[in-house]
Amino acid sequence: MGDRAGNDERAHHRVACQTDSVSGTGKKSAGTQQNGKSWRDRGDVIGGGLLWLAKWSLCIVAIAAGAWVLGSVAARLWVVILPVALAIVVTTILWPPTRWLTRRGLPPAAAASLALLGFLALLSGVIALIVPSVADQAPELADKSTAGVNQVRDWVQGPPLNIRDEQLDSAVDAIVQRLQSSGAQIANGVFTGVTTATSVLITVFLVLVLVFFFLKDGPRLLPWMHSVFGNRSGRHVEAVLERVWATLGGFIRTQAVVSFVDAVFIGAGLFILDVPLAMVLSVITFIGGFVPMVGAFVAGALAVLVALVGNGLTTALIVLGIVIAVQQLEGNVLQPVLQSRSMELHAVIVLLAVTAGGSLYGITGAFLAVPVVAMFAVVIRYIGEQIDAVTAPPPEADEPDPGKVTAPSPESGTA
Repeated sequence: MGDRAGNDERAHHRVACQTDSVSGTGKKSAGTQQNGKSWRDRGDVIGGGLLWLAKWSLCIVAIAAGAWVLGSVAARLWVVILPVALAIVVTTILWPPTRWLTRRGLPPAAAASLALLGFLALLSGVIALIVPSVADQAPELADKSTAGVNQVRDWVQGPPLNIRDEQLDSAVDAIVQRLQSSGAQIANGVFTGVTTATSVLITVFLVLVLVFFFLKDGPRLLPWMHSVFGNRSGRHVEAVLERVWATLGGFIRTQAVVSFVDAVFIGAGLFILDVPLAMVLSVITFIGGFVPMVGAFVAGALAVLVALVGNGLTTALIVLGIVIAVQQLEGNVLQPVLQSRSMELHAVIVLLAVTAGGSLYGITGAFLAVPVVAMFAVVIRYIGEQIDAVTAPPPEADEPDPGKVTAPSPESGTA
């Protein structure tokens, strides 16, 4: 009898619990599972995810539209942006001697003038050094190029191609007719070249003027911008610009060191092998080094080509070996040690930046691509630091040790 009464009581309890759960009056609420964890409807979860995705998609579209507008404005104002960008790059080179002169007591205008005149004198000296070399060796190189073309023609006429003279003459005639029919386009290209040369002269003059004023009034720029943006935003603008200036200066100095090493080693090899235009190729190697990864490759290929035309296949192979060895020294020793400290950019980002800049704006774009990307990286890092400073969790307080007796502080009074 006792067992039957216990079973009836348990069955009655189960029925009461089911009735309470159906009517919503049970102890377990509708928003919890049996283990106490909350649950949500599947449609609510999917809807929340889609809403989050739509919000971020709109943000990305808005950012892309803003970037497109800025790119369009930059393309229209490129004639102004280019001199300013080149002037900033030259200013980073001339700022250390200008600062040294001002610390020795010279007025800012005099220090800027002396630094700029010294830079122009150095540039004129390099040009005066390579022009006679080009004038003396260019005719010889042209004759060797003609001989090389004749050798190629003889090789083409022999086995296994066996191309006849009539076929070569017809190909040459087709090229001549093509050039004659494009005479108007060539003439337009000549006038376009004259216009481009005039634009280059104007750009160079504007760059020199901007460099002078940047060197003279540069230290007053940050305080002025701080006052324009106010104390709250001005400190962020000032901090970002200081980091951008340090990064840009580090990049220029690093590339100058790397380019100088490339030019010295490759130039020494060219001089030892008596390759024509060795001085000119050394200068081109130094200038090309300012375009990371791509410029040195192009300069090395040009050196190999000149060695092939001027000295033959054996010398060209030796020059190729020298170029590859110098590139390995640059890629495995110099750039990891120097550029990692100055830019902190991955090699893939550098390569993509140079490719994009070169495809959009030519040689100038390839030269300015890496500094621009490095400056954007500085801005992104600074924003990340500010976000981390706001969202970082507070430091956890040390839990008191129950076995340790702490002495009362001196300020605490007695009851």
